[in-house]
Amino acid sequence: LTGLDIERCDLDIMRNSSSHHTELYGEERLIVRRGQPFIILLRLKPGNKEVKPSEKSFTLIVETGPVPRTESGTKVSFGLRDSTVDSEWSASATNDPSGNTVSVSISSSPNAPIGVYSLTLDQGGQKTSLGQFILLFNAWCSRDAVYMRSETKRQEYVLAQYGQIYRGTYRRIKGKPWNFGQFEPGVLDICLKILDENPKCISDADKDCSGRRNPIYVTRVLSAMINSNDDRGVLVGNWGEVLDGVHPGTWIGSGDILRQWAESGPVRYGQCWVFAALACTVSRALGIPCRVVTNFQSAHDTNGNLMIEKLYDERGKRMSNADSIWNFHVWVDSWMTRPDLGPEFDGWQASDPTPQEKSEGVFCCGPSSLKAIREGDLTKKYDAPFIFAEVNADVVDLVCLSNGETVKFRDSTDSNYVGCFISTKAVGSDERHDITHQYKYPEGTAECTDTHVTPNHTLKWILNARLFLRLDYDRYGSVITSDRLIKLSAIAIDKQVAEYHKAEKTIVLDEPDIEIELLGEATVNQSVTAELTLWNPLPKSLQDCSFTVEGVGLTNGKPITARYVNSIPTEAKARVKFSPTSAGSRVLLANFDSNNLKNIKSSINVVVKE
Repeated sequence: LTGLDIERCDLDIMRNSSSHHTELYGEERLIVRRGQPFIILLRLKPGNKEVKPSEKSFTLIVETGPVPRTESGTKVSFGLRDSTVDSEWSASATNDPSGNTVSVSISSSPNAPIGVYSLTLDQGGQKTSLGQFILLFNAWCSRDAVYMRSETKRQEYVLAQYGQIYRGTYRRIKGKPWNFGQFEPGVLDICLKILDENPKCISDADKDCSGRRNPIYVTRVLSAMINSNDDRGVLVGNWGEVLDGVHPGTWIGSGDILRQWAESGPVRYGQCWVFAALACTVSRALGIPCRVVTNFQSAHDTNGNLMIEKLYDERGKRMSNADSIWNFHVWVDSWMTRPDLGPEFDGWQASDPTPQEKSEGVFCCGPSSLKAIREGDLTKKYDAPFIFAEVNADVVDLVCLSNGETVKFRDSTDSNYVGCFISTKAVGSDERHDITHQYKYPEGTAECTDTHVTPNHTLKWILNARLFLRLDYDRYGSVITSDRLIKLSAIAIDKQVAEYHKAEKTIVLDEPDIEIELLGEATVNQSVTAELTLWNPLPKSLQDCSFTVEGVGLTNGKPITARYVNSIPTEAKARVKFSPTSAGSRVLLANFDSNNLKNIKSSINVVVKE
């Protein structure tokens, strides 16, 4: 039996994309999810009629990575069977009734490494290249480590391109919109480039590409590569004054940052919510279900003693030391099995791309099972003690006396309550979903791994003192950050018995809204104008003002900015034109930036007509 004389190979991209939930990546190339069959059509040259592919002479070869090896699972050869199987690479073929097309069904292993593959047909030594495809993790496949049973959750955690990231304080929680944009043109290639540029790939590409079968490994690599501390990672952190680069509060989406990194290396600057949002974009792009999580009153325990020591001088001024409590901190949870730990640790795994502490010599953190964190099982890798402390550490407030001694405060306010109102966007809506119970047992329950003991003491006298403090903008305007938070501390000293008492309050300043109005209907490939208005709440004019808008299917994958440098005493107004590229329900995000008022965000829903 002679080999098939193939005129061309049709990868049937539209049909495969639809069945593999990859149509949002576009129709330029074949992108499929592992553990699920896809179909290619071999168009034969005339005169091939009645030729059936022989199972002996028909071998398919798939290869990925720079050094494909059978031993590493990055090169696999397989012949034809009567039907494909769902546990390993396999293929079956049928002839079209017309005789000039052979339909080949190929099923990948649900444990195959993700990445770019070449597909070759070997007919008794005569090799024909059939093209390339990209293989992703598959949350729809029950044999895949990232399998998620609920379709509504898969829609949210794999396919949703827009989300809410929670910030502020636990008394004033504010959701801010974010454009993940994992299906925007070019983003998937950049996500694969992040994997290729990680130091483990550079030092041993064979081992790294083989490791990409495992979402635990990929998630850990991403937590190191999203920050740029040990490598040519994506984002540089900055928690101080921003004199160059982009202020962390200015970004409204991941795509712009990823494109800048691909063109010119590490991007300046980010803080925790930007690192987490990028990790979410890349995880979802690669097919790993992922959610952005905010922990309020988040502890940073540098020495692993599960104790945060806050030091104050005798006047109540906070002294710098390594331990700290952030009013909020943001990381990600990714969904996967943990065969390395046992089935009871399957499900959500926390990982944190913000560079805080080194893990195995590198600034990365996780993935750590939420079940291990909740049970206080701190032996389970990776980095469970650090994440446990973020949500559970005890806090001790100490006064450093001039004679060198330290004295404990007699009482602590609820600002010392670590790990509360842990928040993520709800599935299918913009509501806040509280997931604190997934990280810890309620305070005071028998299972609670965190115990607070309040000493009994009797006060011999009670003094009520009330002090009114007026804070004018002239006093705080030049030093307040884009988070618009003022921390107020009060210290009372009982000099007779040398006792110190403290109370703290974080004041969250209100921020103005951006009003967004569409002037006319939004229609595919037709220009539409959005008018943006912001009222200036400050007692001084704003300068260097700009509005930036961005939206999946609306602004062609890139932010659009309207700038003006003139002084704005009362209101800032701008008009931005954009041409939607796809129909349906979309979200337009807006950010306002100026010299004294930054990080103001808003969004509106836009229905785009055909």
